[in-house]
Amino acid sequence: MQITQLAPNVGVEIAGLQLAEAEGDELEALKQAVYTHGVAVLRDQQFSPEDHIAFARRWGGIDINNYFPLEDEHPEIAVVRKKADQQTNIGGAWHTDHSYDQVPAMGSILVARVLPPSGGDTMFAHMGAAYDALPQDLRDEIEGLEAFHTADHVYAPDGIYAQTDMGKELRGQELKTGAVHPIVIRHPRTGRKLLYVNYAFTINIVGQTREESLPLLQRLYDAALLADNQCRVAWQPGTVAIWDNRTTWHNALNDYPGYAREMHRITLSGEALAA
Repeated sequence: MQITQLAPNVGVEIAGLQLAEAEGDELEALKQAVYTHGVAVLRDQQFSPEDHIAFARRWGGIDINNYFPLEDEHPEIAVVRKKADQQTNIGGAWHTDHSYDQVPAMGSILVARVLPPSGGDTMFAHMGAAYDALPQDLRDEIEGLEAFHTADHVYAPDGIYAQTDMGKELRGQELKTGAVHPIVIRHPRTGRKLLYVNYAFTINIVGQTREESLPLLQRLYDAALLADNQCRVAWQPGTVAIWDNRTTWHNALNDYPGYAREMHRITLSGEALAA
């Protein structure tokens, strides 16, 4: 395995590894790279849907996504797609997946299947670097605070996606979600302190209204998106990205009008989060 940094504080590209064959020490080294750097990108992968599922099972448990369409023959795989005639994409804002769950998913394995001729990159931001860059007075202010997360405003029948040309393809609109997590967590595998709030799913600080919460949350969001905390993943045929939801935010760029993009995603089971 050869590991190359994508940006100063987030992301690595890994060469010399075929995921379909990865196990044992190689798999453990890959896990540590993802936990530490937030996202690992692997190119030129020969990775069938069966390989995708088998690799995810070697990594750990699989969470079935409640909202996205599922691959017909392989329901473990969620289909993240935008058709050529659609305007809206899935995940086109900064967020971390599944923060609205009591036990959030660890992360995802995303495989490029159909790509536009250009565009459709994914941005990542490292929440450990974000926390480290906070001034001490802001760290002191958020110490011990918790925040409430939900996806109901996004996926509900009258939610954000329902008002777009993406809404009819999604599932689970009747589900109710909600979870409280510390604003600063420790990564369960590395022990690093991480900022754990995000634009899409964090609604309010516990004990405050949303309006009261927004000034502090906005300061944290601004700090999270410092340029040095970000990297950009450009997709190519055969590219696979594995990311850690605890360590990163991501944002799927919607800059390929008139072209289709389809990705296959398996969500990896997580563990309870603690301050």
